[in-house]
Amino acid sequence: MYIMAGKEGTLLLLLFAILFNSLLETVGIGLVGPFMGLVTNSDAIESSPLLSRVHEQIGWIPTSQFIGFLGLAIILVFYLKSFLKFKIQRYIFDFGYSQQGSLRLRLLKTYLELPYTFHLKSNTSLLVQNILNETDKFSNGILIASLNFTVHLVVLCTLLLLLIVTDPLATTVIFGVLLVIFTLYYRFKNKILVWGKEQSQSQTEIIRIVNHSLGGLKETRVIGCESYFQNQMVIEAKRYARAMSSLLSFKVVPLLIVESLIITFLIGFTSLSLFLGRDPQNLTSILSIFAVASIRIIPTVNQLAAATTGIRASSYSLDKLYYDLRELDKLCLDKESKSLQVSSSGSVTYTESKEQRLMPFHDQIALEQVIYRYPGTEETSLKDMSLTIKKGQSIALIGKSGAGKTTLVDVILGLLHPEKGDIRVDGISIYENLRSWQNLIGYIPQSIFLLDDTIESNIAFGVPHNLIDQRGLEKAIEAAQLTELVEQLGEGIKTQVGERGVRLSGGQRQRIGIARALYHEREILVLDEATAALDNETESLITEAIKSLSGTKTMIIIAHRLTTVEHCDRIYMMEKGRIAKSGSYREVVLGEQALF
Repeated sequence: MYIMAGKEGTLLLLLFAILFNSLLETVGIGLVGPFMGLVTNSDAIESSPLLSRVHEQIGWIPTSQFIGFLGLAIILVFYLKSFLKFKIQRYIFDFGYSQQGSLRLRLLKTYLELPYTFHLKSNTSLLVQNILNETDKFSNGILIASLNFTVHLVVLCTLLLLLIVTDPLATTVIFGVLLVIFTLYYRFKNKILVWGKEQSQSQTEIIRIVNHSLGGLKETRVIGCESYFQNQMVIEAKRYARAMSSLLSFKVVPLLIVESLIITFLIGFTSLSLFLGRDPQNLTSILSIFAVASIRIIPTVNQLAAATTGIRASSYSLDKLYYDLRELDKLCLDKESKSLQVSSSGSVTYTESKEQRLMPFHDQIALEQVIYRYPGTEETSLKDMSLTIKKGQSIALIGKSGAGKTTLVDVILGLLHPEKGDIRVDGISIYENLRSWQNLIGYIPQSIFLLDDTIESNIAFGVPHNLIDQRGLEKAIEAAQLTELVEQLGEGIKTQVGERGVRLSGGQRQRIGIARALYHEREILVLDEATAALDNETESLITEAIKSLSGTKTMIIIAHRLTTVEHCDRIYMMEKGRIAKSGSYREVVLGEQALF
């Protein structure tokens, strides 16, 4: 399933080791009966051509010591078998969990690279569930369980072959015991699938409830709706408990049945054999083999049943991952198949290069008749949008909610891809190398995402600690007017900001966002309602920080508070996906006519 390419040779080697280990185990158990027969009757050596020849070749030790050496050889076989079994099991775990890691990486990589529209309609809880829980079920419930199933099945088959050779009639009874187990499993197979599905779905809901309740803790506490989330958790926890208790209880049943029936068989077979007058000495040899084999058959059958139950219960997760990966691959292929070609109709497709170079930007950015429509909707969000932004210029996008401001910014950021039209930088389409275009942009939203880490790590977002440029960090802090804050903090840039920056004020979080864009030396700053949630005094500080960058950075600002864009070189008023009016602040906001 996408992840085991190149592993065929290793799996064949594993299969050979499993067969060899099963052979050792069968030989070891098969020798127990004859050994016990020799202990009770040493003269039996002469009736065995092989043992007799070996004894004659050695010659210098008494018969009793020779039998003792045979016992040591059998012990050695068992120890060798146990060591090999440990190595096989260790490899199965290594293989299973390495594949789990590869699958998690694949999912995370795919989710990060999928079109932005996918995330607009996706639930983060479901994605987290897929990456963490569903991959864990695949690794433990499918992959490792399947390999263990193979191990135990091979062991069981070799043991049954040994028992058939020893006593066919008694082995038929053993087959009957196994038939009871697998008939029970067959009758409950649909129930097992339902329990596995219930378990997976309830886990997804539990993650969603936790995200919602703790993610909005302040609102939850103030409104006083803790009981709402607690009641939801109670419902899903009970649902999960029912599914898990049913699954785990069912796994215990085969062991109880096998133990009872095997003990019944051994005692019943012995009593019946004595009643029929069979030779007790021969009976001792047979029972020794069956007793030792039963010690292995009981856990083996139990593990087989548990593996079968686990595979069936986890099949929902397997189907879910397979379906998701198939659909995600389609989305990725759709994305990669796009190449920049403005057709006669003006439609745009693109190919994204992975190069980390910057797109040359010396003159202007031009949006040319951009049209965008969200997937699955009929209404056009952007209609023939055209505008030009000069390098170093500051522009503002204003208008009522739903006018298309955020959609336009998302198109400029390269998150949404236009149905028609193009965006050109110095005459070159950004879709020829979208990554190099995005390397020019620093994005500062209304709510800055902060890591639960230090101020330093949040400004140098995405840069390993040992690679952070301290000089660049200092310059970014100074330009974002964070110097005073950093100096006041006891640990300076090493101060922990808390989850989502809870230990900082709104203005401080916004300035860290600005410093982040400046640290990464972005030529173009996009501010999406960056001061909307701030008080007047804090807004004024942020506005001053933004003004200080005028002329050195190209800025695109979305704003509801018109006072924050007074310094912009040009204002664009949007209505229903179009530019209704453009000009200076005086012309657009104050309504004054330009003087010529």
